[in-house]
Amino acid sequence: MNLAPPRTGRDGEVPPSRSPPRAAPRAAPASFLLWQPRTLRAGPNRRGAGEGRGWRAMPWSSRATLLRDLVVCVLGTAAFLLDLGADLWAAVQYALDGRYLWAALVLALLGLASVALQLFSWLWLRADPAGLHGSQPPRRCLALLHLLQLGYLYRCVQELRQGLLVWQQEEPSEFDLAYADFLSLDISMLRLFETFLETAPQLTLVLAIMLQSGRAEYYQWFGICTSFLGISWALLDYHRALRTCLPSKPLLGLGSSVIYFLWNLLLLWPRVLAVALFSALFPSYVALHFLGLWLVLLLWVWLQGTDFMPDPSSEWLYRVTVATILYFSWFNVAEGHTLGRATIHFTFLLIDSILLVVTWMTHSSWLPSGIPLQLWLPVGYGCFFLGLALRLVYYRWLHPSCCWKPNPDQVDGARSLLSPEGHQLPQNRRMTQLAQNFFPKAKDEAASTVKGEVNGVL
Repeated sequence: MNLAPPRTGRDGEVPPSRSPPRAAPRAAPASFLLWQPRTLRAGPNRRGAGEGRGWRAMPWSSRATLLRDLVVCVLGTAAFLLDLGADLWAAVQYALDGRYLWAALVLALLGLASVALQLFSWLWLRADPAGLHGSQPPRRCLALLHLLQLGYLYRCVQELRQGLLVWQQEEPSEFDLAYADFLSLDISMLRLFETFLETAPQLTLVLAIMLQSGRAEYYQWFGICTSFLGISWALLDYHRALRTCLPSKPLLGLGSSVIYFLWNLLLLWPRVLAVALFSALFPSYVALHFLGLWLVLLLWVWLQGTDFMPDPSSEWLYRVTVATILYFSWFNVAEGHTLGRATIHFTFLLIDSILLVVTWMTHSSWLPSGIPLQLWLPVGYGCFFLGLALRLVYYRWLHPSCCWKPNPDQVDGARSLLSPEGHQLPQNRRMTQLAQNFFPKAKDEAASTVKGEVNGVL
């Protein structure tokens, strides 16, 4: 599907040809677009949205899907709040035990990630076309919510509210589904940023504290479990969101979901473990290690010429975030054959992780013996090789190829988000651009059905 909009300028004004917004509920739940049957997504709008609340137009299976997606929406928000509560609980416990430095580090990571998340949310809201989101609080109220670090939760509440409204509709309209897709993609992207800016560093910090102290408290195990839950959810939800941007919108099956989830998690765990082992031995040098690698990765991202944010100044926020993600895992930011870039990044992280582990092995006698440290390395090795094998399996047989047709009116980034059709369907150009980077481009429509062709994407 190619919904490239006409040029409207950076102010994002809606073209005058757009029909006036409906008074009825406009959007389906964000997760609805990630799970719903394709027949319901692409079906025509036989009756206006909200014209009745009958239960006969929509099959029970589709309505059950809507109900399930409402539950998934609630669980996603609950997972975020649970991880936030676990971090605050750990900070309080560290302060009560007199470990003020540990408490300060937990709060610092939490605060920096929250500020970055609110900045992304606010900048995207400002760049969206006027009137796209219908009735919402005034801009000053939205700015205050983001200043109070509540912008992301506001988006989650808006998603849940729209989901409840559309669940009462007889049949969601085409515009409702497109707008729900728009909201869903933004929330998935924000959740991924939060994962690598806060959850992954917090997990590394907790593991380093456990290794350094030689014991594990119950609230630390609780934090580890919530961290893995948050990381798992964000990675899978982000990939499912990217799938909704594909022109053919192929369904993400259960097997593909499991394989993608496992290889990401299995390759992320050894990296986190390696950094945690080094942090436990040399806590004063881990900041220098991170800063050195982060500067190199930031330079690499800049050289690839990213164009994701609404303006050049805010683009640096995106580059800083991507460099942090690359410290832990692979993230594609540029179009073209990515085999070379992915191989360079993978080799770079592998060598760095090996050096960190070798340093730990030569100085492991410095650490307490309360935790069976010798079992950690075999587990890390097993996770790494299994994750690498699953990654190759996914990109060999399960990664789709797509036919991305160029459009002369296409505007880069998210600066124009409405299609030129008469009904003006919203399109999330931010995530569509990332999907074009992530999924290979087939030479023709027939190639999009060949799963074996990955065009150099690793």
